[in-house]
Amino acid sequence: MAEEKWNELEAVPNRYPDRDYTVNISIPEFTCVCPRTGLPDFGTIIISYVPDELIVELKSLKYYILNYRNLGIFQEAVTNRILDDLKTALKPRKIEVIADFHPRGGIKTTVTVRWPE
Repeated sequence: MAEEKWNELEAVPNRYPDRDYTVNISIPEFTCVCPRTGLPDFGTIIISYVPDELIVELKSLKYYILNYRNLGIFQEAVTNRILDDLKTALKPRKIEVIADFHPRGGIKTTVTVRWPE
């Protein structure tokens, strides 16, 4: 059986590292799978970061996000993992990830993580 390849985030140089500015990215078609029920979780991922020397290459972000499509992971865990992976790849000055999930079973969840706290 072939090993599944995890698509990595790619960082490219920031042309304005001397300037503080915020990059806002919205991913409205995010999906992952509940590890308990196997049911899909749908939501919007919102990423806001202040870059330093690097910015995220958006095509690599798209393919990175697609890795979660069939992955069994809790909503809180996926939000923290996305922040950790972006923090490692980009080394931003600040970053926030908001995961706004659609209701399932009468419960709606929004998870927000920030660094630095």
